[in-house]
Amino acid sequence: MERKNAWKDYTKKEIKELEKLNKQYREFLNAGKTERECVIQAVSLAEKAGYRDLKAVIEAGAILQPGDKVYSVNMKKSISLFQIGRKPMEKGMAILGAHIDSPRMDIKQNPLYEDTELAYLDTHYYGGIKKYQWVTLPLAIHGVVVKKDGTVINVCIGEEEKDPVFGVTDLLIHLAHEHMEKKANKVIEGEALDILFGSQPLKGEEKDAVSKNVLSILKETYDMEEEDFLSAELEVVPAGKARESGIDASMIMAYGQDDRVCAFTSLLAMLEVEDTEHTTCCLLVDKEEIGSVGATGMQSNVFENTVAEVMECLGQYSELALRRCLANSKMLSSDVSAAFDPIYASAYEKKNAAYFGRGMVFNKFTGSRGKSGSNDANAEFMAQIRSILTDAKVAYQTAELGKVDIGGGGTIAYIMALYGMDVIDCGVAVLNMHAPWEITSKADVYETKKGYVVFLKRIFG
Repeated sequence: MERKNAWKDYTKKEIKELEKLNKQYREFLNAGKTERECVIQAVSLAEKAGYRDLKAVIEAGAILQPGDKVYSVNMKKSISLFQIGRKPMEKGMAILGAHIDSPRMDIKQNPLYEDTELAYLDTHYYGGIKKYQWVTLPLAIHGVVVKKDGTVINVCIGEEEKDPVFGVTDLLIHLAHEHMEKKANKVIEGEALDILFGSQPLKGEEKDAVSKNVLSILKETYDMEEEDFLSAELEVVPAGKARESGIDASMIMAYGQDDRVCAFTSLLAMLEVEDTEHTTCCLLVDKEEIGSVGATGMQSNVFENTVAEVMECLGQYSELALRRCLANSKMLSSDVSAAFDPIYASAYEKKNAAYFGRGMVFNKFTGSRGKSGSNDANAEFMAQIRSILTDAKVAYQTAELGKVDIGGGGTIAYIMALYGMDVIDCGVAVLNMHAPWEITSKADVYETKKGYVVFLKRIFG
């Protein structure tokens, strides 16, 4: 039952392909540290591959045909792509679904304050994080500021060599005796995750001189007033590029690999596959880290509505046909799994853990304790996947997310399963999951992309 390390059998040609793919992946990570940035990249790649905006198709009154490719962007923070198959859509789709949001800190709507001539920005962390991991790191600010007249100001500070970076301060060890006695979840409180934003006072000002200087810089650089924070989406993320990791450069260390490693491999698989019997679909969604809520999360009706629009453009829409389409679909909920870490071996059950280099990971179930919140895929679906991956010589493994009663997690699988479709969790093993810097194996990225291609081509036989 133990899976072989994929590195052992690679040819020189495969190593070359692997390195090319992972270079593209690092570039994707560097350019996409927020949902909006990921969507921009996805649209660019999709249009180069011949995809058209579904909205433009609808406005033109065009009729879609088998082989046509369309995409639909939702509020600039999620995207769905469809390649129309030869069979009617009510026969089902092959779907890859990943999320493009990651744990981070969001700047509050009324963030700026000054204390002892230091200016700070107040934040509210997003998703499940160990708060102590986010102090004393170089941080960058990405996002948008939307002014009252609708003008959108794009912000990215901290990624270029010439840019300043930001950070959350920590108490020096010399004064931290009592501080060090606290539990890990209390060492840094959420309200203490404030960004040090400036320290130079504005000349001629006595009160709040540093804050006033900060605001003058924002005005000069971005034509931004303090009140414009009210309609801003500014995300604080680790500054710096994705890097090769290990003396053998066999791994990647980067921010946001949960779940952009699955988003990237899903997207590339979707763009590669051509001429299928069944319609193929790739979903890159927002808000998974906080429960898939909101208008850009998977719990909204946006996906269902978009499928209805596509079917209408094909002349295939009816409420019953839509329901059949969703129920007959087969999906990989493409999300990361916890890689076995021998330093913390007691948290894992070794026979049912994911390991670096052994390929894409399938989690038949996730959830916590008694599988609470889990999808728990059908054995027949898992058997079908085993068959096509083995035949295509794709390296894969199965895993659980740690020991029973230790923890657990969830994906968008349970939401899509509500339609009655076959869904299973599948993705890449990650070390340091939800930390500012996560680690993946290049081999697993390569095998996962291969596996996604096979799924789209062959899951319907």
